[in-house]
Amino acid sequence: MSIDHPSHCCTQPQRSIIREVIDFIMKKFALLITIALLFSVQALAQDASDRALITVSGQAELRVPPDEVVFTLAVESIDKDVLAAKKKTDESVKEVFSLARDNKVKADDVQTSYISVEPKYNTDELDYEARRGVKRVFLGYAVSKTIAIRLRDISRFDPLLSDVLKAGVTKVSNVEFRDSQIRKHKDQARAMAIKAAQEKASLLAREIGQTIGPAHSITEGVVGRYASSNVMQNTTSVISGDLSASESDSAIAPGRISVTAQVTVSFRLQ
Repeated sequence: MSIDHPSHCCTQPQRSIIREVIDFIMKKFALLITIALLFSVQALAQDASDRALITVSGQAELRVPPDEVVFTLAVESIDKDVLAAKKKTDESVKEVFSLARDNKVKADDVQTSYISVEPKYNTDELDYEARRGVKRVFLGYAVSKTIAIRLRDISRFDPLLSDVLKAGVTKVSNVEFRDSQIRKHKDQARAMAIKAAQEKASLLAREIGQTIGPAHSITEGVVGRYASSNVMQNTTSVISGDLSASESDSAIAPGRISVTAQVTVSFRLQ
């Protein structure tokens, strides 16, 4: 007795069509899942954005005494012999360098910026109308050099300034009292500004029977208009150090340097 083998149910073209249909269905299914996930994420984000927030601004100020001073000195010599004028200027510059070393100024904190050579006439300081009736006379060549000094001990500023003026310095300019730890003091001011904002937010929330939760966002500086109705400001000021004109024997009163920070913080209301 013979048994017939069953014939294949599908031909090769039919199997290809079935595979294409299955692939199409799978792609559509994956697309539907992706769309559903996107809508879920959007819904969560919308829910988060709808949560009640309180936005406040906090500001802090540190007033610290400067601990260094930077200034520029100019040395100028005039002579009808340009080389003689240069020699006098160079000698004065060397003396300034020596005086800087005597006042504990490091070599890296003294720098000559440039040299200038120009003819000088008796009419240089006169205006146009005044020059018309004056005979122009050559006075010589003016050779000048500029020296920048960074003095890390401001208590030596007065004696150093007196000494360099005797050495032939003709001009003192760009005097700037600075704080060498400005980064440290700026970070302290930021921390104080954050605390000021937190205290302000807690006070306001307590008035409506709520408390503040975690911070939603922190931005340095005020976002949007400063006088916006939904942004409250809190300011803290601290004076650090002790330096004033009345308490110092120096004729220089550098005062204090203001280091400020301002933040805008949004807290969740609970």
